[in-house]
Amino acid sequence: MYISEQLLNPDERRLRLSTQLGVESVVLDNRGTELVSASGGVCAWDTGKLTAYRKWVESFGLKLDVFALDVGSILLDSLVDLEGARRQRDVLAQNIQKAADAGITCLKYNVQMVGITRTGLKPGRGGAKNSGFVYAEYSADDDRKHSYWGVGYPTNQDESDAETAMLCGQKMARDVPPVTEKAGWDAIEFLVEGLVPAADLAGVRLACHPHDPAYPVGGLNGIEHVVGSADGIRKFLALSPSANHGLNFCQGTVAEMFKEPGRAMIPVIEEFAATGRIFMVHFRNIRGGYLDFQEVFPDEGDVDMFQAIKAYQRGGYKGPLCPDHVPVSDLDENRERFMSFALGYTRGLLQAAGVWSTPVRG
Repeated sequence: MYISEQLLNPDERRLRLSTQLGVESVVLDNRGTELVSASGGVCAWDTGKLTAYRKWVESFGLKLDVFALDVGSILLDSLVDLEGARRQRDVLAQNIQKAADAGITCLKYNVQMVGITRTGLKPGRGGAKNSGFVYAEYSADDDRKHSYWGVGYPTNQDESDAETAMLCGQKMARDVPPVTEKAGWDAIEFLVEGLVPAADLAGVRLACHPHDPAYPVGGLNGIEHVVGSADGIRKFLALSPSANHGLNFCQGTVAEMFKEPGRAMIPVIEEFAATGRIFMVHFRNIRGGYLDFQEVFPDEGDVDMFQAIKAYQRGGYKGPLCPDHVPVSDLDENRERFMSFALGYTRGLLQAAGVWSTPVRG
């Protein structure tokens, strides 16, 4: 295992900072740019541009470990416009091959249909603010104000009206049709059936982020989060036996699925690590649990992060650990210092557990 840093559209200064922090591997998202896209849009990639981008990242002494595959609105579209969704799926399958041709071997994607639902910011230590989801306090207005799309980093999390939410046809929550449990699985199966064969052909691993957060039984606003439980993750993995069909295992998101994550998470981490289908980890912590939690600094949450490291180790996981979703503060506008703290904390845990290593090159 080793630390990696997840960045959204980093510039030269930001990548130099990563190397100074001891980062040797990065997970990158280029949503909203045309740096790697073919002319005429930001959805279809250009192999030459993608290759040049990878080499630019490598010029800083970094390995581009994982790259984001933005699936846009394909899941919703598959429920209301199947032919249109098939065309989008074809583009995504082509992008997988282009990634392989550009020397990128792992892509992450997200099955969110209505963004990452949050209900507000809670007071954190020293005046920082913790993003959270409290179902008992849910309101549509708070949802619009505090929910966000994508990684939520390095910018602040108030992305509800950002252009990123509309890229590649991405729909805002108010536009979505009802998504029953059956419809949710139908949409995800449609995506997996189209992308995994392309990944097998290209030799690219696909890392899926589970639904964040877990919704109450029956869903929220007519939307079911079917990959919002440990059983849902198990069912997702069972959709394909391919070794390229796996997880962006968000430890914080999975913790949100349990009423007592401090007790539940260690065996769950070991279980999924042992499948060999965790391709990257969002190494973050929460306080609270199912339907009532806050995203906090990694050292102050309910999950023992040192024991989590040991559980990944017992399960045989050897990939990247990426800090994610730290609190927000007007003292650290871009959360660079907060992320730096999380990186150092994670590296210290790895060294304490005797499992610190550098990423495998090639």
